[in-house]
Amino acid sequence: MSLFSNLRGNLFGGLTAAVIALPLALAFGVASGLGAAAGLYGAIILGFFAALFGGTRTQISGPTGPMTVVVAAAVASLGGDVGLVATVVLLAGIFQVVFGFTRLGRFVRFIPYPVISGFMSGIGIIIILLQLNPLLGLPSDAAVLHLLVTLPSLLPQTNPWALLLALAALAIVFFTPARLAKVVPSPLIALVVLTPISALLQLPVETIGTIPAELPELVLPDFTLEHYTVIVSLAFTLAVLGTIDSLLTSIVADSVTRTKHNPDRELFGQGIGNALCALVGAVPGAGATMRTVINVKSGGTDRLSGMIHAVVLLLIVLFLAPLASKIPLAVLAGILIKVGVDILDYRFLRVWKASPRSDLMTMLTVFFVTVFVDLITAVGLGIVLASLLIVYRITKQTQIVLEYAGTGSQPDLDGENARIIRINGAFFFGSSTFFEHQANNLLDTKTVIIDILNVPFMDITAIFTLKDLIEKLKKDGVKVIIAAPDAFTEKLMRFNHEKRFENVTFAPSLQSAVALI
Repeated sequence: MSLFSNLRGNLFGGLTAAVIALPLALAFGVASGLGAAAGLYGAIILGFFAALFGGTRTQISGPTGPMTVVVAAAVASLGGDVGLVATVVLLAGIFQVVFGFTRLGRFVRFIPYPVISGFMSGIGIIIILLQLNPLLGLPSDAAVLHLLVTLPSLLPQTNPWALLLALAALAIVFFTPARLAKVVPSPLIALVVLTPISALLQLPVETIGTIPAELPELVLPDFTLEHYTVIVSLAFTLAVLGTIDSLLTSIVADSVTRTKHNPDRELFGQGIGNALCALVGAVPGAGATMRTVINVKSGGTDRLSGMIHAVVLLLIVLFLAPLASKIPLAVLAGILIKVGVDILDYRFLRVWKASPRSDLMTMLTVFFVTVFVDLITAVGLGIVLASLLIVYRITKQTQIVLEYAGTGSQPDLDGENARIIRINGAFFFGSSTFFEHQANNLLDTKTVIIDILNVPFMDITAIFTLKDLIEKLKKDGVKVIIAAPDAFTEKLMRFNHEKRFENVTFAPSLQSAVALI
């Protein structure tokens, strides 16, 4: 399909996406600590290059809630040094390019849903909490715990005009009729209505301030060994969050357009875009779900729509910057609170009572660690916790049974001293301990049949456990027969370096194994 085959649809899709992206880019730029212009140029640069090089044809990229939260933490941790923050963003972009070349993107689909749910809801709460100060006309605070501790003492300093504007913005973004919001996005209505009112009445509230109506200046990334650990950890966090955020949006885009994205190419495009954002001090971002869906619904079918969205934003910066500079921060706070509310995972929250306790525990753990510790720890801890719970479930479902002569499934088993160890289920590190426990009951046994015919998979821990048991049985003069599929027999023989399987007899079925006694 030609890039210009649907010029009208892509033009309208890109224009609509730009209208929606404008207030969000301004708000995310202010929330990041880098300024409104940094948010706008993040949407422009990432939006253009991610669309050009990315692997999701209809994706609209720009600053997002998760990325903004980490950038704000980077600005706070690095003392507001733009050069050091640019290094974090540049390194994050490089990490994403590496993720793309090493094909790590396809593993995002294996992240358990409770982890994603806790992570997204945690980010939503962070965004809401961090906007409480601007909503009240107070100085912004980038640390959730510090904000919660200091907010009560700052309440007497509340600016009533800022609070009034914020409440008006909240009313607009929450209660604008859906039919109207489809034509004009509610965040844009809040900006267009409340900014002139604030300016005409000369309300004593903080505004965005000057936005240069020109192309951004080059920012040279800086690097110091003193901040090495902070820079690398923040960059890796940005890269991981950007990867998760973008590829989840790509999956949504696939479901809407009934197409299939290329995750590796998408990460390459996101990485290039974010790396270029670093060079102008812009806010990095990721694929934005709401903007992507609206682009598709408005007629966008190709990467041209994402590029048009970026060009439209650039024209707004160059020609309408003086008007945007008068936007009150309290109005942006109201818009961002709506963003935070929308990010909360209502899909899981609606069914939390009926969900398995292990999934609920995972979700809550990730949620609280996200809000009160940091995001990368939350994702890592959530994946580890979910993995351990899966191992526990699989282990519980694995049956390891010791059968004696004349009992169980082989009532005609000859010999008083013959035994069968039957394994039904996964034979891996989780179940190998119970296998050892059962093997310890093989007292006064002359022949042992180890039945692994119903084992779907076997890991290296299980193989070593099996080899150790065979060596012990050999020393006791016990004959060992293994009933196993041919594929498992070949696999075990590949691990026969210590010659432990030399005196073991393999049989393709339990009946043939019994006949060998």
